[in-house]
Amino acid sequence: MGKTYVVVAEVRDGSLRQVTLEALQAVSIACQEGDSTAAVLIGSQTTKLASELAGYVDGQIYSIDHPELEIYNPETYLNVMKSVFERVTPDVVMLGHTAQGRDLGPAIAAHLGAGQISDVIAIEKGDADEVIYTRPLYAGKAFEQKQFTGGAQVVTIRPNNINPTEAAASAGEVVELDYAPSASLRSIVKDVVRKTSGKVDLTEAKIVISGGRGVKSAEGFKPLEELADVLHGAVGASRAACDAGYCDYSMQIGQTGKVVTPEIYIACGISGAIQHLAGMSQSRVIIAINKDPEAPIFKVADYGIVGDLFEVVPLLTQEFRKVLV
Repeated sequence: MGKTYVVVAEVRDGSLRQVTLEALQAVSIACQEGDSTAAVLIGSQTTKLASELAGYVDGQIYSIDHPELEIYNPETYLNVMKSVFERVTPDVVMLGHTAQGRDLGPAIAAHLGAGQISDVIAIEKGDADEVIYTRPLYAGKAFEQKQFTGGAQVVTIRPNNINPTEAAASAGEVVELDYAPSASLRSIVKDVVRKTSGKVDLTEAKIVISGGRGVKSAEGFKPLEELADVLHGAVGASRAACDAGYCDYSMQIGQTGKVVTPEIYIACGISGAIQHLAGMSQSRVIIAINKDPEAPIFKVADYGIVGDLFEVVPLLTQEFRKVLV
């Protein structure tokens, strides 16, 4: 009998997060003949999203739609997952290594009595068709490969490291499940106040333009924001820029901030402290702009520009605008 894979879809601002499609691709890599895939969609007004998700899942999509589920609450979401597990017994549960996934994943693992491998950036099959998961260690300075030896499994996938899945050969079946609010919740989330750097989610952005202490002020981020708008990217920052009050900590990239792996990372006025490198060194292409030719950021950069970011960034914006707009 084949294994049952369950992907927990994640919704943000009314749309499926890309990491959901990346988790489905991870499942397709891990699956063998006879295995089956299902997805769980939790939220409010999910009818349209469930239909969209059905285009990627060749199996059942369990949709739980209720106004109380619009905002993530670990207790309510875990209760919903428990109700789903009464219908389908998963061998493997996969979800994004996001704030929600990092919170919900261990709770699911505890409920299932499962082992967990977190922050996976690659999946491959071994010689005996065993599934091997790769994850970073020591802030990206080393990598380890792990595999399960048995039992139920929970895996979280780091965004932007596995290609999103393609559309399924046949549409999945949407199964709508009722939600019964619990009368004994220990906490209730009434509202969420988000501090964002722009329209694009920083952790899923294909292009990130990041500023460090070299931007000198909050106003200094404006050229970076203009470049991000032209490239449809997101703006991030080093901890030094956040500590200096130039921007909000929600933009911080690094060991104590967000970890990003975009296609292109443009570091502007960032020296390249090891704490910052921990959050961006796995980017596909790194471009550094700094006046100091000895700045450590140039050691990890694929391309380097020695110059004043306030001169270089507007020139880049001007040239990209000619080509892209």
